[in-house]
Amino acid sequence: MFKRLILISVILFGLAAGPLHAYWIWTPKTGKWVNPKTLPKPTPKEQFEYAMSFYNIKKFKEARIEFKKLLKAYPKSFEASESQYYLGRVEEEQGNIYEAYLAYQMLIDKYPFSERIQEVNEREYKIAERFMAGEKRKAMGVALPVENPAIEIFTRVVENSTYGPLAPKAQYKLGLLLKSLMRYYEAEEAFNKLLANYPDSEWAEAAKFQLAESRAAESRGPEYDQGATTEAKQKFEDFIKSHPDAALSREAQKNIQQLRVKEAASNYNIGRFYEKQKAYEAAKIYYDEVLNSLPDSDWAKKASDRLEIIEKLTEKKNVVPKGKKKKLFFGS
Repeated sequence: MFKRLILISVILFGLAAGPLHAYWIWTPKTGKWVNPKTLPKPTPKEQFEYAMSFYNIKKFKEARIEFKKLLKAYPKSFEASESQYYLGRVEEEQGNIYEAYLAYQMLIDKYPFSERIQEVNEREYKIAERFMAGEKRKAMGVALPVENPAIEIFTRVVENSTYGPLAPKAQYKLGLLLKSLMRYYEAEEAFNKLLANYPDSEWAEAAKFQLAESRAAESRGPEYDQGATTEAKQKFEDFIKSHPDAALSREAQKNIQQLRVKEAASNYNIGRFYEKQKAYEAAKIYYDEVLNSLPDSDWAKKASDRLEIIEKLTEKKNVVPKGKKKKLFFGS
């Protein structure tokens, strides 16, 4: 009976040990037991082909694991740069566009001599455009920027190819995005950078117009900025002089008219302030400015009415009542 129990124990141990041997081996090099399934193939080429076998049949989870395994085992190989590229493609295929951008940017940073650099930069640009268009910011395990990710991505696209074909276009889109977020000073900086670095770019003309619009938007802020309004008007006028036949010049003319109305309203309100303080001469200066700048406007009519009232007030003040003589002072 005892012998029979020993025999059963040996059989059971053998059955249990069989699968253990199949999945774990001792490696003298690392001094650890390892699972052969987690080991990369003997060469980077074999490992890359194995990873691609999953990618080609859209098993993206398995493909991601195998590409990362290659990067860890053979980081300096040609296949490593290709694996980094396909990690970006895996994320993009699954709709994780911010992770895709991070993977592409890692390729640019770690493998700057890859033949994929131009293509990757174009992919980053398209991802930025998707975020700019309002695509939902999806991320799997990666913290997204608080602000629109397109700001970060357009900036990196410009940095990645300062003098490449995408740089001025990305710089312009960056300015537009900042302007849409009402970050006008930063938008101005972006448009000025485009004009400074790419003056002959096809985007330069539009950048000048957007620069004037950003300045005009600043003048429409909660606190009126007379200087910003004047500068914006000047920028639009300069744009029209430089591009008289451009389609944007008609829009610039409309903006100039709006700014003139804004200036007239401001001058009228300043005139009213001085009038209430009984500083009539100062008030007249601002009312006259309204009449001279926009003679046919509603503000001009209001200013004209106030001037008539001031005229009557000053005339009444200078009238000498009957029975009284106006005092004369000599020697003054």
